[in-house]
Amino acid sequence: MRKFDLLRLDDSIIRILDIQGDRVFVLNCVRETMPTWTDAAVLSRYSACSTEDLSEATGIVPAPADTLDPAQRKAMHQRYTAIAPLLLCLSDTRERSQMVALAAEMHQTSKQTIRSYLCRYLAYLDITALAPQKRNTDRPLTPDEKSMRWALNRFFYSRNKASLATAYTMMLKEKYCDETGSLAEQYPSFYQFRYFYRKTRNWQNFYISRNGLTDYQRNNRPLTGEGVREFAPAAGVGLLDSTICDIYLINDAGDLVGWPILTACIDVYSGLCCGYALSWEGGLYSLRSLLLNVIADKAAWCGQFGISIQPKDWGCDKLPGTLITDMGSEYRSKTFEQITELGVTLVNLPSYRPELKGQVEKFFDLIQSSYKKHLKGKGVIEPDFQERGAPDYRKDACLTMRDFEKVVLHCILYYNASRIVESFPYTEAMIEEKVKPHASDIWRWSVSQAGANLVSVGARELVLTLLPRTEGKFCRNGLIVNKLRYHCEGFTEKYLSGGRVTVAYDPEDISSVWFVSGGVYTEFSLIESRFQGKDLSFVQALQSNQKAIKQEAVRANLQAQIDLAQHIQTIGENTKKFPDTRLKNVRSTRKKERYRNHQKHLGQEGTE
Repeated sequence: MRKFDLLRLDDSIIRILDIQGDRVFVLNCVRETMPTWTDAAVLSRYSACSTEDLSEATGIVPAPADTLDPAQRKAMHQRYTAIAPLLLCLSDTRERSQMVALAAEMHQTSKQTIRSYLCRYLAYLDITALAPQKRNTDRPLTPDEKSMRWALNRFFYSRNKASLATAYTMMLKEKYCDETGSLAEQYPSFYQFRYFYRKTRNWQNFYISRNGLTDYQRNNRPLTGEGVREFAPAAGVGLLDSTICDIYLINDAGDLVGWPILTACIDVYSGLCCGYALSWEGGLYSLRSLLLNVIADKAAWCGQFGISIQPKDWGCDKLPGTLITDMGSEYRSKTFEQITELGVTLVNLPSYRPELKGQVEKFFDLIQSSYKKHLKGKGVIEPDFQERGAPDYRKDACLTMRDFEKVVLHCILYYNASRIVESFPYTEAMIEEKVKPHASDIWRWSVSQAGANLVSVGARELVLTLLPRTEGKFCRNGLIVNKLRYHCEGFTEKYLSGGRVTVAYDPEDISSVWFVSGGVYTEFSLIESRFQGKDLSFVQALQSNQKAIKQEAVRANLQAQIDLAQHIQTIGENTKKFPDTRLKNVRSTRKKERYRNHQKHLGQEGTE
C-alpha cells in the first residue's frame, strides 16, 4: 500500500492521498466526497485497481490534452486555478474549509462546486479530468421525442405553415389518443414539445419547408459571396438586365400607353453604363437595341435628343468581352447565344442570386430615384399605388417616350460622369495618376491598361449575328426558307445539287435572307414579289388562310371527281355498239363527216 494507490472493494474505489503511521488519508473516488482519515487496518480487504477500472465505474474518461477544444482547455485551467491552493492543506480539515470558502468567493461560485472540482482532480490526479465533458448528442430518441419529431415533420415543416400549437394538438390526436379519441393519461406537455423543437430546429429546413426553395434562395439564403467582382479584374465585363420604370407615359396623341422597359449594360469593373435601351418591348428586341446602343457613338446619339456631351463623358463604343446575365428566357435563347460568334463570352448566373449582379440592380435604383423626386405628379408611381384611397397615377401621365428618354439620358450622364464611386478599390497606379472617382474616368483609365477585354464590331455585323436562324433548302426552284423562294447569283450548282443549310432571317421584313457559312453572310433576295416588304407573321397568316381555303375545297373536289366518273360511265353504257366496224375508206369517211358537221360561224353571227 503506497501513497496515491487506487484500491477497490466491491463497488467502492478509493485513492490513498497520505499515510501517517496507522492512519491513511483516503478519497472515495466514486462518490467524490471530501477525503477523510481512516485506520490502515480497514484497507486490508481492498485490492489494487487501475485508472481504467475507475473510468469504467464512473463513466468519466479524461481525454488527452491535445484533443480538447479551446473552450474545454480554458475551463480546465480555470477550475484547476481555483483548487490549486487547497492542495497544500488537504489533510487539515479546518484550514481546508477556510480555503474552500475563500476560493468560492474569489471565483464567484459555490463552495460545493469547489469541492466537486477538488474531488474530481484527486480521484484521477490528472488536470484533464477537470475539462467539461462533451455532451453525447448521438443518443437514441425516446418514444416521446420520436412522436415530437414526427409531428414537426408532418404538420409544422410543411407548406401549410401550421403553428407550433397546432402541430402539438395534431400530435396528441394522432399519437396519444385511443380509438374513441380520448387523451391518454401520460403525454408530453406543450413546453416539452416547444423545448424539443427549439433544441432541434434547423433554420434552413424551416425556411425551405414552409416557404419553398425559391423564396429561401431569394430572401433568406446567406449572402457570403464576394459578388460578381471576382469575374471583373479589368474593364470588359458587362452585366445585362431589364426593369420596368415606375412611371406612366402617353403617346403623341395624349393616350395612355403604360410603363416603359429599361434595359442596361453595366461594366462591372468601373460601374459605367455602357449602353441602354428604352422601349415598350422586352425580350430579344430590347437586347438587340441595347447592344446596338453599346457600340454606338454616344455623342451622336445624345445629339439626336438635343443633348451635347464630350466623348470622354461616355466613351464606350465596343462590346464587353464577357456578358453576364441571369436565367431569363431571352438570355438563354439560341438567338442571343449566337453573339458568342463575335468572340463574346456569355455567363449565366444562377437563379435568385441578385447579389451577384448588384451593380446593375443599383444602377436601376439610382436612375429611378434620380427622376422620381423631380417628376412627382407627372405620372410617377408612388409606393402607395395599390392602397385603398391612393390617387390614380395614370391620370397624371404627361410625358411621351421621347420626353422620358431625354430624362433617362440626363440621369445616365450624371451616373457616368458626375456621381462619386465611393467604394472603388483604388490601386497605387490610379492614385499616382489621380484618377477621379467617376465611372467614366475609371473606365477611361482601365481601357488604357493591359487586360481590358473589349470586342470591336460593326452595327450591321451585330444585327446579322442576332437575327434568328432556321433551316433552308436548296432546290431547282431556289433557296426555300419559311416556305418562300429566294435567289442569289452564283449558286447554280447549289440549286442543282440541293442540300440543307443554315439561314438567318428578319421576321419583320422577309424581302431578304442571309445564307450563313463560315461566319460569312450572303444575302438572298425574295423571288415572289407579292410578298416584298411584308413581315413573316403576315405571310404565314396568308399562307395559312390559303391552305384553309384549299382544305375546304377538298371535299367538293372529291365529289366532283365522283360525279364526273358517273357521267362518263352513264354515257358509255348508253351508246350503241356495232357488231362489225368497217375499217376501210377511213379518209373518205372522215371527209364526209367533216363536211356534214362543218358550221359557218360568220353566217350564224349575222343571223343573230
